[in-house]
Amino acid sequence: MRELQQDIMSIILDRGLAPGDPMPTEYELVEELGVGRNTVRESLKVLQSLGIVEVRHGYGMFVGHKNLRALALGLEFHARMSLQREGHEALDVIEVRQALESALIGPAIDAMSEADRQALVQCVEGMEQATHDGAKSAELDHEFHRLLFGPLSNDLLMRLLEVFWSVYDKIRESVEHSTPVARHNAQVHHQILDAVLAGEKELASQLLSSHFDALRDSVRNATS
Repeated sequence: MRELQQDIMSIILDRGLAPGDPMPTEYELVEELGVGRNTVRESLKVLQSLGIVEVRHGYGMFVGHKNLRALALGLEFHARMSLQREGHEALDVIEVRQALESALIGPAIDAMSEADRQALVQCVEGMEQATHDGAKSAELDHEFHRLLFGPLSNDLLMRLLEVFWSVYDKIRESVEHSTPVARHNAQVHHQILDAVLAGEKELASQLLSSHFDALRDSVRNATS
């Protein structure tokens, strides 16, 4: 089955098809690959779940657009399951996100406009006012990190960060609940903001890294 999935992906690549382009029909794939229709259909279902193939009922099959939903669901499930044991997968997710954000904050600062910086200021002000509202505080935390890296105009990066955020948010729900935690989180983001506004790239990177260190400690405490 996996070999057949690879064969279908090779057809897409060899024909130079782009996202949104029509795919060969099931019948054409059966004829070209020399396998049964049910086998092709099952392989297409897997590729559809991965976002490689898109099925539009009544129109046919098309090459999928970038879609990391399957990755997000898998990471989220295993990270949350790991919180019931040693938390290794959850810690891995935090480590990868920490590495990405800490490494890219410098280029992000260089790319920021005055409007970008003002949006960050408003976001942190909102976080400071929402410390008693866990859902609102988490939403603004998410927005802060989107605003930080949006100026890079890197679509893949933003999609990856969205994947990590969805996992990270579930992890945080499992280990953080209190108003003091939300208040401390707002303070940390204000410190990051100050470093960003001052153009202090190394300090901003260190603060981001420390921010994730604290969450890692929370996971370890929750699973010890």
